Amino acid sequence: MLKAVIFDMDGVLIDSEPLHAKAAVLALKNIGVNITIEYCYRFIGSTTAHMLETIIHDYNLSYNSMELLELYNKSKRQLIETEGYTPIPYTKELIEDLYHHGIKLAIASSSTNQEINDVVTALGIKPYFEHLISGTTVAHSKPAPDIFLKAAKELGIQTNECMIIEDSYNGLIAGKSAGIPVIGFANPNSGNQNLSGACIIIEGFDEVDYSFIHQIHARENGLPVTISSTSRLIIRELSENDLSELKEIYAQPDVKKYIEDIDNDLNVEIEKQKAYIKNVYPFYKYGLWGIFHKESNRLIGRCGIQNKIIQGKDEIELGYLLSKDYWGYGFASESAKAVIDYAFHDLQFKRVVAVIDPANHRSIKVAERIGMTKEKTVSLKNKEYFLYQRSKTNGT
Repeated sequence: MLKAVIFDMDGVLIDSEPLHAKAAVLALKNIGVNITIEYCYRFIGSTTAHMLETIIHDYNLSYNSMELLELYNKSKRQLIETEGYTPIPYTKELIEDLYHHGIKLAIASSSTNQEINDVVTALGIKPYFEHLISGTTVAHSKPAPDIFLKAAKELGIQTNECMIIEDSYNGLIAGKSAGIPVIGFANPNSGNQNLSGACIIIEGFDEVDYSFIHQIHARENGLPVTISSTSRLIIRELSENDLSELKEIYAQPDVKKYIEDIDNDLNVEIEKQKAYIKNVYPFYKYGLWGIFHKESNRLIGRCGIQNKIIQGKDEIELGYLLSKDYWGYGFASESAKAVIDYAFHDLQFKRVVAVIDPANHRSIKVAERIGMTKEKTVSLKNKEYFLYQRSKTNGT
């Protein structure tokens, strides 16, 4: 279960890597040494102390690390006074969304405690974070895992209960070494960072929210992803533990009557479902999900979307079935509406269809209740069906 998210700061919350590099270049220029921005980008994700010590060594400087640090900090203060901090767009909205969902938050940055405090205060996000952790407080800086292990400990969570958001290769390696899944942010100003080892790479935060991170965390930990929660139902990915209940539903003649893709041998069908769970959910990020009754936590049916070619046209097809024990309570409409909303708003599909046997009056009523309209009659496998559809509009 996702309980916490740990943010890097530089390059994730503020676009600070150009600032750090420019400050180093300016500080060295003031003592007659020319270094390049590209050289400074080598140290993204590491501590300032490490960068300055390396510069002293590489350029054989007579300054010690404390003296050079004083020059660097002076140059950086000048730049901040004239240019300020540049926040990464939509990160504050993400932080607020996570906080309001009860997720614990921490910053684990190679910057100093004072620098971290200055940034979160300037951005107005300090109240959302339980812990602000500097790389200067651990024995080994990134790419060692020390800072993330400390963050998890201070948050009071296990490493499999959190996610990290990082923009640097060093940070990525540190997170993976700590055993924590990492979301890689491909910040173009963070230099040429190899983020291929991240569980997912994002190019911005405009579509990243609690639900997005929750799903990634669940998938990384082999847990079924929750798709939607209604007043009475939970719609989530099926797991192998659910298949005995699904088999009982499939065995009901009135349920199986209109579902042609269920194998007559239910043992064979359950083996197919195991392969479906293993392959379809991770690949497409959607499929036919389980409907669970909140009160009893029982599996009561199946509802979801899948790809289907209908008369030569690629469509997104809505499918739903319900245990006969739960007919007549509006559960089919409730779950189908939630899936349609998810398809339009989360997956950004523009159109969803349902292929319905003309004799299946219950299914037709469900389609009409959730705003689908009959478009035409189609012939599939030498049999005629009604094709219902609903398209996304600006107000949907």
